[in-house]
Amino acid sequence: MTVTRFAPSPTGRLHVGNIRTALHNWMLARKTDTQAGGTFVLRIDDTDAERSREEYVEAIREDLAWLRIEADSEERQSQRLDTYEAAFAKLLKAGRIYPAFETQQELELKRKIQLGRGLPPIYDRAALDLTDGQRAEKEAEGIQPHWRFKLDYDEQISWEDGVRGRVKFDPAQLSDPVIRRADGSWLYMLPSTVDDIDMGITQVLRGEDHVSNTAVQIQMFIAMGAQPPAFAHEALLVGKEGKLSKRLGSLGCDAFRERGIEPEAIIALLARLGTSLPVEPIVDRAVLLDTFDLSTFGRAPAKFDEADLERLNTAIVHEMPYGEVKDRLPDGMDEAGWHAVRPNVTTVSEAQEWWRLVTGPIEQPEFSQEDEAYLGEAAQAFAWGDNPWGALTAALKDRTGRKGKALFLPLRQALTGMDHGPDMGELLPLIGEDEARARLDRAAA
Repeated sequence: MTVTRFAPSPTGRLHVGNIRTALHNWMLARKTDTQAGGTFVLRIDDTDAERSREEYVEAIREDLAWLRIEADSEERQSQRLDTYEAAFAKLLKAGRIYPAFETQQELELKRKIQLGRGLPPIYDRAALDLTDGQRAEKEAEGIQPHWRFKLDYDEQISWEDGVRGRVKFDPAQLSDPVIRRADGSWLYMLPSTVDDIDMGITQVLRGEDHVSNTAVQIQMFIAMGAQPPAFAHEALLVGKEGKLSKRLGSLGCDAFRERGIEPEAIIALLARLGTSLPVEPIVDRAVLLDTFDLSTFGRAPAKFDEADLERLNTAIVHEMPYGEVKDRLPDGMDEAGWHAVRPNVTTVSEAQEWWRLVTGPIEQPEFSQEDEAYLGEAAQAFAWGDNPWGALTAALKDRTGRKGKALFLPLRQALTGMDHGPDMGELLPLIGEDEARARLDRAAA
């Protein structure tokens, strides 16, 4: 059974990159064989007590619910601190964790020296050369150590990545990662690995910026006697200008909702963004799941363009039935009203403005004397029936000889105050006979 996870830190709102990661992990779990099933875990990485906020935890839940990305279970790292302590003690006893006493300034100086010599800025393991007496002396001075995981230089690291293919790392070219700060708080590496083991995670799908983390964590899995999950690293999102955009971080569900973007438009875009499959306004998630395959993911950066999202949103809104939107429509708008205005909106909220053409008031333009006379004749020729617009324009064509724009535009302007808009054949019955006659009379006056 496939078990995936989405592990946001509640230090801010979800942005479009987070949403894409959550969606792809959800899809990976849901795509599994129906008999075996699949599990999608929401793991709140809230070990950073200083920056984590409960309001962001709630926002993450709300955003995922709005997107209909349903988690099968939820875990909180802040409730698992004893588990991390036990793993830490086990690794310490096995000699895979060691204390280091360098300050941030000392580490930065070492880094600059190495770079100046043309060497990779890898931690030199100086802490391993300290004697017990030297460590005791530093602790007596009040210097608390941070803790590093000791990589096994004799074990080359490799895995078959679901997107990148065979990936290899020489552990000697990696720094022993800091897993715990001097104040006792945890960094990402160890708690994440412990959680993946305990929660039975079988597939980790995340951004390519985690590739080196994966190399380190594979050795952590092995050190704890666990089989590493399968890993896949997808290309990061970039802006349409071709470089990482700070704006991508500000694009979240709250901003999308304010702009009237439908969740299904976001899903349709992000489900295939960065793959070889075409991005289309697909609402049926079963179709997206059927075609979801890591082999279609490319190595090139995935370009996020807000214009593409708006295009998809418009196409999806134009197909939305009345039953899905009725609670968001203006008072009085029924199914016929929605059907009339739907081709002209890009978001559901725009229906309010178009509905004003029916409810009024409207502001008519100034008409020429010739058009005023024409509209006066229209008021006289107006005969209500099953197809009032068709009957009116047919009668006026016969009586005036007008056709095309000269026939239709003054009528539309008199009846709606605009020179474009919904189909008049659908709109006129909604305006109603009495109001339509009154508007024609007013325009002809």
